[in-house]
Amino acid sequence: MHRPTLLKGMAPATPAPATPAGAMPTSDRQRNILLLISDDQGLDLGCYGTPVQTPRIDRLAKQGTRFTHGFAAVSSCSPSRAVIHTGLYSHQNGMYGLQHDVHHQSLLDGIETLPSLLRRAGYATALVGKKHIGPDRAFPFEAELVPERSGIRDVREMAVAAASFIRSTADRPFFVTVAYSDPHRAATDYGNDRPWPGVKPVTYDPAKVHIPSHLPDLPAVRQDLAEYYESLNRLDTGVGMLLDLLTESGRADDTLVIFLSDNGRPFPGAKTNLYGPGLHLPLIVCAPGSATSVNDAMVSWTDIAPTVLDWAGVAPPAYKLSGTSLLPILGEQGDPARDAVFASHAFHEINQYYPMRAIRTHTHSYILNLAHPLDYPIAGDVAGSPSWKAILADPAIPLGKRSQPAYLNRPAEELYDLTRDPDELVNLAADPAQAAVKGALARRLHEWRAATRDPWLAGQTDPYSHMAQPG
Repeated sequence: MHRPTLLKGMAPATPAPATPAGAMPTSDRQRNILLLISDDQGLDLGCYGTPVQTPRIDRLAKQGTRFTHGFAAVSSCSPSRAVIHTGLYSHQNGMYGLQHDVHHQSLLDGIETLPSLLRRAGYATALVGKKHIGPDRAFPFEAELVPERSGIRDVREMAVAAASFIRSTADRPFFVTVAYSDPHRAATDYGNDRPWPGVKPVTYDPAKVHIPSHLPDLPAVRQDLAEYYESLNRLDTGVGMLLDLLTESGRADDTLVIFLSDNGRPFPGAKTNLYGPGLHLPLIVCAPGSATSVNDAMVSWTDIAPTVLDWAGVAPPAYKLSGTSLLPILGEQGDPARDAVFASHAFHEINQYYPMRAIRTHTHSYILNLAHPLDYPIAGDVAGSPSWKAILADPAIPLGKRSQPAYLNRPAEELYDLTRDPDELVNLAADPAQAAVKGALARRLHEWRAATRDPWLAGQTDPYSHMAQPG
């Protein structure tokens, strides 16, 4: 099989470019990047309207651009992190499912990543915390600090390690990814079973917690959510610690800060789904010198890598990335050209094959279930959760307003009018009155699949074909 030479035709890279659109750094000395990734966090922050205490991340949102329509391109950990670091959908980059343990998915040979591109351009690169992406040669971080040890939750240790690395690289620009374990579900209560240094726990009364619309009101669900929200507060504390240390280092004024989650909350109806709760996630981008705003453009995690490269002035790979830089729309309230996002799922765990493709606009969601005769698989940590066990105790208990049979047995096509049905409950795919809408979305989805050389699309058999150069 022919594999293209990725560096052919690549423009020279420099870590100190001219100011890109949308941002005006206060110094031309460096262009640093701090990428903060939370783990299994839905749209659950105070600044997004959920009644939880996250004052530090809320403060970050007020200092930059908070995107109200930010979407992961897949709702599964390793595939989503691969999307973030490559700017390619999971069916393009080869990370079809989880990377760790027996699942053993990994990037295709020749795929470039942010740590490889930026390190080659002279950046100091480090990963702090969770990895779950591979192979290692494709992610040549200069340092891997505080590796995940069965779900580490020590956010102070992570902040100190990241800040120490930043201080040690004062002569170079840095790209540091801080990948938290919070608020991922732990073996017991989200890691809330012990005190953590520097963290004053904020507990939640199960009787008063906010219940997302995709979950039923059950005692076990309420208790589960209370633990999840407590973990979110620990995450918030850790982000605050890190940002304070960044300021103390004197490098905050030259640092692009991006905060986002990898996939939806670890509850039924969210994680691994291409419904809103699985994909619609927080995204906050702070570029020194850019205006603050709340932006309703439809943006994708495929846009993160192009944004980082744009900020750094580092050339992208020789092949075309699927996303585009967000720098030009920072400080803006929207972008009419960004009117849709796409999603692509194949596996979560290796035994959970369920390929899906989706397009989502402000008004509609259209999902193709490519193996719809199969039962929808339940991620292992969700399957073992108190919430799922309580739901399964009675087949009549719905997932929010969706019945269990509807959740587990899905049709080939799903179409939802989000203006009238934000919970995606009434499938309009067979409604003759919606034929024009479905047809337009189906055509657009097909065009995207063809343009990204989706291996699940008939005729697309070469996984490296998307890397071929035009002409």
